[in-house]
Amino acid sequence: MARVQRVSFSDGESDTYTVVGADHLPIGPAAAYLRFLRDGGASPHTVRAYCAGLAEWFTVLEHTGHAWDDFPTTLFGQFLRYLRTGDLPGAARIGAPTQKLAASSLQPRAAAVLSMYRYHADAHGTDVPYGRLFTSRGSWRRYRRYVGFLDGVGPARRGDHPIYRMRTPNRSATPVLTPAQVNTILDGCSTQTDEGGWSGGPAGVRNRLLFAVLAETGMRLGEALSLRHHDFHIGAGATPFIEIVDRQDHPHGVRVKTGSRRVYVGDDLEALYSEYVWQLVAMAADVTVPDLATHFVFVNLVRGPRFSPMRVETVYEKVRGIKGAHPQLPVDWSPHWLRHTHATALLLAGVPEHVVMRRLGHADVQTTLSTYGWVTQDAEMRSLAHWKNYVAGWKGLADGRP
Repeated sequence: MARVQRVSFSDGESDTYTVVGADHLPIGPAAAYLRFLRDGGASPHTVRAYCAGLAEWFTVLEHTGHAWDDFPTTLFGQFLRYLRTGDLPGAARIGAPTQKLAASSLQPRAAAVLSMYRYHADAHGTDVPYGRLFTSRGSWRRYRRYVGFLDGVGPARRGDHPIYRMRTPNRSATPVLTPAQVNTILDGCSTQTDEGGWSGGPAGVRNRLLFAVLAETGMRLGEALSLRHHDFHIGAGATPFIEIVDRQDHPHGVRVKTGSRRVYVGDDLEALYSEYVWQLVAMAADVTVPDLATHFVFVNLVRGPRFSPMRVETVYEKVRGIKGAHPQLPVDWSPHWLRHTHATALLLAGVPEHVVMRRLGHADVQTTLSTYGWVTQDAEMRSLAHWKNYVAGWKGLADGRP
């Protein structure tokens, strides 16, 4: 069975990922394509996402005994069924099939496989498997291309489209959390005690600060994990804000996807950050770390090298813990839902779309409208209690500042 394998380097280069087979060695065609992605500037987490789909595909090839460059067209249909149900081709099932992947997760994994074969056809002339997966019959305008990343590589193939069409499910609304659910997530990390302290110790305060930053600023997780202490501008008597800087140097591969921007925050977040810094100082972070002001904000405090930058996996481990402790939360919520919730709350509070665009770091207002335009049209959503109170502390918004 093929699987995704993390690859670490001793020279400080960011970790990356590859796909290994049953012999625990990298699978050549997949490794070549993944190297192409890395050379093109893809982040380690993008590479890992592609690896997931490729590993599933090579598992099907291994199970059926087909070569990667010689298989029947019908095998890709069986691969899609395997993604949906977890049933390998030819496997007998007792009882009703289960759902392995949702449609939203199935599409990008299938797209990774198609993109790999497109790359090999364009770069290496491997046309036989390409011809098994793509066809030029019919009008190409009726189909949406899977991945535009490979456009312009090799000969033009405008008339080709996948034989098996993958439809992204229509979603009229992005997933959001109610204010009560956001508070449940924050309190699941740490709460203030009657004596003025915080439960959960320094790690609990760190986790609460991380989710609070995501909820109150609309940052992507990678942007939050890339923050340094000198990015927090507080305690100067003016409106506190966080500077999001375009960085690509996180040791675990997280990146800031858009350019630099300034995001204003409220007094509660300022106070929570101050508490977290005091907890770090109590743990001697100011002595252990050569320059705490330029160091990462979110660091290991319990496991792993102390004060080293947090991994994305550590955040999702905490997410799983909160889900287990609070089953009333949506079962599939993720840190990115806090970004959707932030944008939704702002729009429901009447903040202009161009301000929301700048705050989220979108390239243009059309991206914001395409993703969240449903909010201003959905009167029923306005019945959710406390939306305006939820954003009342976000200073610098009414006058058009991001």
